[in-house]
Amino acid sequence: MTPPQFGADLISGRLAAIRQRISACSPDPAAVTVVAVTKGFGDGAVRAALAADILDIGENYADELLVKSAATEGTEPIPRWHFLGAIQRNKVPRLAPVVACWQGVSRVEEGRAIARRRPGATVLVQVDIAGLPGRGGCDPQDVPDLVSGLCDAGLDVVGLMAVGRPGPPEGSRPGFHLVASMADRLDLPVRSMGMTDDLEVAVAEGSTMVRVGRGLFGERPPKG
Repeated sequence: MTPPQFGADLISGRLAAIRQRISACSPDPAAVTVVAVTKGFGDGAVRAALAADILDIGENYADELLVKSAATEGTEPIPRWHFLGAIQRNKVPRLAPVVACWQGVSRVEEGRAIARRRPGATVLVQVDIAGLPGRGGCDPQDVPDLVSGLCDAGLDVVGLMAVGRPGPPEGSRPGFHLVASMADRLDLPVRSMGMTDDLEVAVAEGSTMVRVGRGLFGERPPKG
């Protein structure tokens, strides 16, 4: 199958639509960062996002991030890579020189592995608001201790991250509200909440960062 082709004009138009959605539900839309999730697409998606002035690029898989990082090395502007997936400690050594923000830290052992390779790295704590088997994240009641432990490990904990529940977006509102409230109490400025389908609810509840894949690049091609 021929990989999808993306142009800066196409991505810029879709970004404008995302920005309009954010503006409709945020008191400060300029404060909401859009992370372009290029999972499943080639490095052309990264180049198109950068050409459309999206500098924050998210990837869920370590190998995919490393391949795309190598393919776009030396490009201008320089992407800020966000690692969104489950953290496998054996892959941290290769990721550490590349990743600008680790979204999804849910255990102190993961943080220590990052700190050994990248002292002072920027991390977000993933909060489990879905309560479903197989979903990553820290139990909400354990978040303060995890934040403290990661800070003690020498990491820069800047915020919290959450993945909404499957189903209608309104079902995630209580969880997003909880995460924003915890971030307030812990004095953490970043709340990475909301994706293509539920970003309005997340932004209304205080998200400062949305992770958008399909809304920018369309449906992902099938694997294989």
